[in-house]
Amino acid sequence: MKAKEIVTLQRSLLLDTEKLLNQQIEMEGKSSAYYLSMASWCHMMGYENASQYLYVHADEERMHMMKIFHYVNEAGGHAIQPEITGIRHHFNSLREVFELILEHEIKVTKSINSIVDHAFGIKDFATFSFMQWYVTEQREEETLARRALELFDIIGEEGIGLWTIDQELGKLHGKAAAASASKAQ
Repeated sequence: MKAKEIVTLQRSLLLDTEKLLNQQIEMEGKSSAYYLSMASWCHMMGYENASQYLYVHADEERMHMMKIFHYVNEAGGHAIQPEITGIRHHFNSLREVFELILEHEIKVTKSINSIVDHAFGIKDFATFSFMQWYVTEQREEETLARRALELFDIIGEEGIGLWTIDQELGKLHGKAAAASASKAQ
């Protein structure tokens, strides 16, 4: 029989919660690496605004990882630096990049929701509260990814379509950055 785990003076995280948070650290780290790889591909292909959008997004994902990393350690757990492997470096099209981004953000949302559900279920309201920022952030990231993908259908990819989409991605990125800055104040 497994001994009942308790919170101690040194530790306020249960091991199951720590494990889930370390899995999220890994997911956020991979997100950062994935978006950095996509940014590099876009840069190489001449999609200036898309690459800038993704360079910034890669940094944001690393910040998300570090925020959880610090939370785990400050709660007496042990945050684990993930091994990042298997990152794709070549893509078939700009549209594919943004389709993959949306698919990935949906996976991240499901993972965040799983942690929130776990924390609520075990009455770990500190972790539940901490994760609410991620719930809101994921809603925004999914919305942004959907909007970016809609540009391909609205504008079309023929003629100057890809150039126009790249310009609109720059505007979309600018609006998202301004909204983020106003939230931080």
